[in-house]
Amino acid sequence: MKRHFMKHAALLTAFGLAAGSLSANAEEASSILGSWKTDSGSAIVDISFCEPNSPCGEITWVDPNGASVVDRNNPDDSLKTRPLVGVMMLWGFEAKGDKWKGGKIYNPKDGKTYKSKISLNDDGRLKVKGCVGPICKTQLWTRVEP
Repeated sequence: MKRHFMKHAALLTAFGLAAGSLSANAEEASSILGSWKTDSGSAIVDISFCEPNSPCGEITWVDPNGASVVDRNNPDDSLKTRPLVGVMMLWGFEAKGDKWKGGKIYNPKDGKTYKSKISLNDDGRLKVKGCVGPICKTQLWTRVEP
């Protein structure tokens, strides 16, 4: 009887540790979810999961006084008049520890798509990198309450 109890106690402990580990990973993943104001303050991007465990970000607001409200720099002529609100700006990320790598970022200012990495800074801001080869530009986005 004592042996049977010990076996179940060990299983419950192992399950508890595994569940705690899963919830910690889910918490880290969900920490980047939400609304973020870009470094320039000219747009808000909502980050959610578009695919299981792969975040993406859609432009949900553009400052009509500071930035173009249409995708005028897009290399595809048929997209130059589309509104920027609704454009997918971030996609294709994979979790690598507490960072997200292997994704893409679309930059409406030049109409180009870059390799991207995102992570949450200790100060609560979102570090967003857009890269061409080894050269990256980093922005710090600020969380916006809905």
